[in-house]
Amino acid sequence: MHGRGNRLCAKLSSAFLRKWWFVIAFSLCLLILGVLVTFGFTALVRLVIDHQVALRDGAQSFGWWSKPPVEPIIRIYVYNVTNADEFLNNGSKPILDELGPYVYVQTWEKVNIVENPNGTISYNPKRVYIFNEELSGGSEDDVVIVPNIPMLSATSQSKHAARFLRLAMASIMDILKIKPFVEVSVGQLLWGYEDPLLKLAKDVVPKEQKLPYEEFGLMYGKNSTSQDRVTIWSGVNDIAQYGIINQYNGRTHQTHWLTEQCNRLNGTDGSIFPPHISPNRTLFVYEKDLCRLLPLSFEKEVEVRGVQGYRFTPDAMVFASVEKNPDNMCYCPAGPPCAPNGLFNVSLCQYDSPILLSFPHFYLADQQYRLAVDGISPPEKEKHQLFIDVQPEMGTALRARARIQINLAVSQVLDIKQVANFPDIVFPILWFEEGIDGLPDEVVNLMKLATQVPPKARFILMIALFALGAFLFVLSVFCLVRKSHRQSTLHLEGSNYLATAQIDQAKKKAKLENGMNNKQK
Repeated sequence: MHGRGNRLCAKLSSAFLRKWWFVIAFSLCLLILGVLVTFGFTALVRLVIDHQVALRDGAQSFGWWSKPPVEPIIRIYVYNVTNADEFLNNGSKPILDELGPYVYVQTWEKVNIVENPNGTISYNPKRVYIFNEELSGGSEDDVVIVPNIPMLSATSQSKHAARFLRLAMASIMDILKIKPFVEVSVGQLLWGYEDPLLKLAKDVVPKEQKLPYEEFGLMYGKNSTSQDRVTIWSGVNDIAQYGIINQYNGRTHQTHWLTEQCNRLNGTDGSIFPPHISPNRTLFVYEKDLCRLLPLSFEKEVEVRGVQGYRFTPDAMVFASVEKNPDNMCYCPAGPPCAPNGLFNVSLCQYDSPILLSFPHFYLADQQYRLAVDGISPPEKEKHQLFIDVQPEMGTALRARARIQINLAVSQVLDIKQVANFPDIVFPILWFEEGIDGLPDEVVNLMKLATQVPPKARFILMIALFALGAFLFVLSVFCLVRKSHRQSTLHLEGSNYLATAQIDQAKKKAKLENGMNNKQK
């Protein structure tokens, strides 16, 4: 046994066999590395993406966020009332003519940016709208007849006031010659015109109750740097909070609604979301004019210019009536009657104007409101659905369509003669779609690089490491066993040769000794 052990040690210590033991060790390292790539490569790629996506001053993502390299487009469709007199005098059904689109190309920018020590960034949004006549279906000078929103808001608010106040209001409107419908240009309707009621309010309303504007326009004051101060999480400390609002004008919650859950502000602006999005996740977008978070759910997988994405949309319950969705009761602080099914009451954050928002053409709403007027075609999902296509790994919006319709909830007030014949009705004013069709080539190419190359690289590395490791391991073991066997055979043959030679030598010696003994005899 001791001899055999020495011989085995001699074999393993030979220079040739030591090389094959090294190859075995190397092949095992390759196989282990293949396992690490299989289970750890994706996590490593995600760490790299998280680092690149987080908003750090000087980083490429920070530049794209602060001044997006896109030109969002907003298309506005105005409902022109073609039979205003017949509607008021004879009670005819309103006939609407949908005009547009009136197209504006936008530039977005964040200004007055400040990085805070707690990992947040504060800024003021800035938007500039430039009318594009070539893309539009009309001019800003087009004249339209629409409900007089300041007047009808005032009369609707006075419905439950003292009767002498309503009579006084009727007298004032008679003196100022204010009518329930106004004839204005599209540009005035959007960006502002002098309204006699607002002008009067400026002089007689107490300072603390004054409106923050002197003219009326549905987009008045938006073509500039906003006064709103927004604070979001940068994602540097916690990528799961990336892009989510921390404070809006110094507040972490709204004050309009009944519950903490409904008053939350912790959504994004819709352009970015925390990365690594799964289909079962709900995304939240905060829009000031909506006064609430809009939850978006996964609908389907999409492809935008060769980049895979997920489409998220509001579900049918988001603006549902409290009868259909009791969770929406928190958005009805005044108590029943609450907003009708498919509409959302934003009067509390629109200076008590009875504004109801819906999706265009009353998509997802009860169709009785569309049928209360003539001229609005049935809603179509492709044309009227709100959606955002998101690249799930990076959390960037690839394509978006924010589609909202503005409606005025008019209440009949008999004591005010100007609106005595104006029935209770949800009157559509206009609808718009705002969004982007795609991202610039530079951003798209980077997304392709970040999302398509790593899976391919992982697959190739896995195959290469496992194949090379397995091949070298099998080869080295085979060669090691074969060489060991060959050396054993040579050793045995050498032993037999020595034994035969010793026997022959012994025979010769014995023969010589016998010959000498015979001579002596």
